[in-house]
Amino acid sequence: MTPRFGPVMQLGFVVPDLDRAMEHWTGNVGVGPFYVMSHIKFAEALYRGQPTDADISVAVAQWGEVQVELIQQFNDSPSIYSHFPYRAQGGLQHVGVMTRSVRDDLDRLRPLGIEPVQLGSTANGIRFAYLSTDQHPGGMIELIEHGPAIDGFFAMVREAAQGWDGARPVRRL
Repeated sequence: MTPRFGPVMQLGFVVPDLDRAMEHWTGNVGVGPFYVMSHIKFAEALYRGQPTDADISVAVAQWGEVQVELIQQFNDSPSIYSHFPYRAQGGLQHVGVMTRSVRDDLDRLRPLGIEPVQLGSTANGIRFAYLSTDQHPGGMIELIEHGPAIDGFFAMVREAAQGWDGARPVRRL
């Protein structure tokens, strides 16, 4: 059988303290540098079909072929992050895969009973959808749509990790 999704390219962790999580990953694991986007602005964000105003910051670094994403939510707005059962101590919340079209994938997956739990786009046009694949047990899958903004950002993160010497472990955007 052919997998329904592309290869996993990202591990997404919900963390209670973004700075402490980055210290762990850079100091203890040697992954970095992390690029931080604070209080991300969404053009659209829906959680279980309803608008959400989740206030999140995200840090992203590359670890070989896999990207590490750290997410901290600062308010209690309903979202996949605020409803994550391990939010208080942190943990792996999703795996990310790239797609050509979030909409086409959702149309293809709907007959299989796979629906978006949270979806939307950022202010700079990055489209995403978190899917209802986290039962039995399993992991939530995030679809990340290719586009100039996200492809350019991910390339920058990969390039910075190559030969990283530990200097400037945190880079705020």
